[in-house]
Amino acid sequence: MNFNFELILFYAVLISGIICLADILFFAKKRKKNKSKSTKMPIIIEYARSFFPILLFVFFLRSFLFEPFRIPSGSLEPTLLIGDFVLVNKFAYGVRLPVVHSKLIEMDEPKRGDIFVFRYPPKPGLDFIKRVIGVPGDHIKYIDKVLYINDQKIPQVVKKDEMRIDEQGAKQDVILKEENLFGIKHLIYQNKNQESVNYEDVIVPPGMYFAMGDNRDDSADSRFWGFVPEKNIVGKAVGVWMSWNGETDRVRWDRIGTKVH
Repeated sequence: MNFNFELILFYAVLISGIICLADILFFAKKRKKNKSKSTKMPIIIEYARSFFPILLFVFFLRSFLFEPFRIPSGSLEPTLLIGDFVLVNKFAYGVRLPVVHSKLIEMDEPKRGDIFVFRYPPKPGLDFIKRVIGVPGDHIKYIDKVLYINDQKIPQVVKKDEMRIDEQGAKQDVILKEENLFGIKHLIYQNKNQESVNYEDVIVPPGMYFAMGDNRDDSADSRFWGFVPEKNIVGKAVGVWMSWNGETDRVRWDRIGTKVH
């Protein structure tokens, strides 16, 4: 079951805020008048007044500044690992109203090479994280595991062969490569035993983006479900603030504080 934490937090702020306001306007005055009687604050009002400032602060921070996001799959390996916790800059691509997600202030736009979080187009209740490959107007091709943008071949340099373990614990023979996406150098995985799913020339429509995972043969991305609408964008991933290795039940200390690129 997927919970909409943003909506839950919004209702928590709203309800606790209404209780606090009602207490200030009505109930607190009655308690002052009845000094001779028991003036103990009802527990629901006590909790509301205690938690409302905290909830409001978290809601503001999460809605307009930074939101934590946990990497749930290996689609962005080797760049981001399962169990990485990244900070997502919510204002990098503009300031939006929480819950309804209407844009208030225009700022920067996603660029090729950015890693961004967005609401999964077929099911907007899910958040996905991928790399921006194509921006509006780009011609995208993916042929024999090589990416082409506007008929320009994106260079790849082989680094080494590796053994990768997927989410189900299965071992995969992969090739580690460095891809140079118009100056943005990043690592990718390609499965040695899996044939290429070719993607013929497509033009990215206005207001849309083409997204792919760095784990090219194990990523559900724009090659399979289409483009990312601009209205679905949540923010830009900027850094790893925590990393937990579920296989060893240990913190990956060396990944904490690393930038996402």
